[in-house]
Amino acid sequence: MSNDELIALLEVKDKNALVELENKYGGYCKSIAMNILRSREDTQECLNDVYLSVWNSIPPGKPEDLKMYIAEITRNTAINLWRRKHAQKRGSGHIELLLEELSDEAASESALEKLDDTLALREAFNSFLGSLKPEQRRIFLLRYWYMHTVREIAQKLEISQSKVKVSLHRTRVKLKKLLEREGLL
Repeated sequence: MSNDELIALLEVKDKNALVELENKYGGYCKSIAMNILRSREDTQECLNDVYLSVWNSIPPGKPEDLKMYIAEITRNTAINLWRRKHAQKRGSGHIELLLEELSDEAASESALEKLDDTLALREAFNSFLGSLKPEQRRIFLLRYWYMHTVREIAQKLEISQSKVKVSLHRTRVKLKKLLEREGLL
């Protein structure tokens, strides 16, 4: 089923839309959520919330890229669920470590929070990603979008953990310089 057909089903609130949504994007969303939550039960809870969010948001919304729309909802839902479940354990978890890594060298916490809200920052970030070499971009996205560990990235790309760490550090420094140059920090 095409994305346009799936969106059309969602717009008329056809219950088959949820089945088709899960068939088409369930594995993709599960992978994103599992990388963040690291729990099957929490991942399933997250996916239920994602499908409900998509159901409730189309209409009135009509995303241009359904896959990225669902990925963003999944990622945000998973991060929010993780934060709720780990409210007492701040600073000791996988997600907090990722956010700290980015905020240490790339941006202040307030700039990270504005990432979704500020068009200029989004455009600068997309331009930055486009300027990276393919391997460097893949490492960066696997770490900060898909939330893989350094070890998982090294295994997936068949490179050393040291190479992953060095690439991530250099990329964060590069991002910080770009954001400073653009006046976004």
